[in-house]
Amino acid sequence: MRRYLIALLFIIGGINARAQHFYKYIDSTKISGTARYKRQVKANPDKQLVEIKQYIPAIVLDIRYATNNNFMHRRMYQQPKAYARLPVVKALQQVEADLKTRGLGLKIYDAYRPYSVTVQFYEMAKDTNFVANPRHGSKHNRGCAIDLSLINLKTGKELDMPTGFDSFSKKASANYPTLTKPQLDNRELLKTVMQAHGFTVLPTEWWHYDFNGWPTYELLDIPFSAL
Repeated sequence: MRRYLIALLFIIGGINARAQHFYKYIDSTKISGTARYKRQVKANPDKQLVEIKQYIPAIVLDIRYATNNNFMHRRMYQQPKAYARLPVVKALQQVEADLKTRGLGLKIYDAYRPYSVTVQFYEMAKDTNFVANPRHGSKHNRGCAIDLSLINLKTGKELDMPTGFDSFSKKASANYPTLTKPQLDNRELLKTVMQAHGFTVLPTEWWHYDFNGWPTYELLDIPFSAL
């Protein structure tokens, strides 16, 4: 009986060890899956991931990772949707309202990103100026980062920006100086409005904005189909 209990404990211990180190770059205890996420939301409803389009119907989506039109050249998401934590979306509502008074709106390229997708990005392109190190995770994995640009509400066209989305060039820097005046003005307008409502631009990517409250949110690895 004693040998049976020891063997059972050994098996359970092995299973737990494998579960804790399921992820290649980070201890799995630092990643929340669907069950743990639901418990976190029950304790704090602000941690809910909500669909941005449902809260801001006028916002335009161009979810590149649900297509082949991205630096991975393959579809990474099964649904062309954008999710973020509830306070993040409420802040985006304020951004959209502010821009509307100027005849402008937002186009979103990406928002919440499952941790497992970040790993795939890193293994394709290890330049951490443009892809997150999976040993730390991304603000996207926390539901607290948004990739976006500005559009003209009358024409629906994007404003002239320094580069396209997901450019790995130096011009993508949020402070790159050698640009046309419209590009500089449009980039700075986006930065000014986003900062006024609680977001900070990523220095290497003019389109990437982090919600200032991101440290209070966990890394998540939840597929869109589970939301």
